[in-house]
Amino acid sequence: MHGRARMQLVLTVALPAVLGAATDAAFAAGDLSRQTPIEVTVELGRTGQHAFVPDRLRFETGKLYKMVLTNPSSDPHYFVSHAFTQLIYTRKVQVVQQRDGKPVTLAEFKGAIREIEVYPGATAEWWFVPIATGRVSDLRCSIVGTDGKSHADHGMVGEIVID
Repeated sequence: MHGRARMQLVLTVALPAVLGAATDAAFAAGDLSRQTPIEVTVELGRTGQHAFVPDRLRFETGKLYKMVLTNPSSDPHYFVSHAFTQLIYTRKVQVVQQRDGKPVTLAEFKGAIREIEVYPGATAEWWFVPIATGRVSDLRCSIVGTDGKSHADHGMVGEIVID
C-alpha cells in the first residue's frame, strides 16, 4: 500500500473509532446511570444533641451525589430545605437497613422530594444532581419536642452551598 492509500485507510478506519470513543466519554459524563455518585454522610442528631453533622454542606452542579442521612440519636429528625429542593434534580431516595453487615434497600421513592424524616437508628439515601447554583440557609429539623420548641430552635439548622 502506498502513502496516500495508507493515509486514506487510517482516516477511514481509525479516525471514526477515536472520535466514537471521545463522544462516548463525553456522553458518559452527563449520563446519570454511568456516573459514580459522590457520597456525603450527614448525621441527623446525636444522643442528647439536636444538630446536623456537618451543618454546612457544599455541592457542585452537574455531579451525582448520594447523601446518606443517618440518625444515630433516639429522636426522629427531619432534613428540610425547600430552597435546596429547588436547586436539585432528585434521582431517587432509598430507605436502607443493615442486614448481616450489608446495606439492603427496603424502599425507593422517585419524583419531587421536599423533606425527609429519618427515624432513630435508621438511614435514608438521597441521590440527586444539583442543577443550579446558590446558597441556602433554610436547612432545619422542624420536629417539635415535648418542650414546645422545634429541633431547629435548639440549633438543628444548617447551610447548603451549590457552586
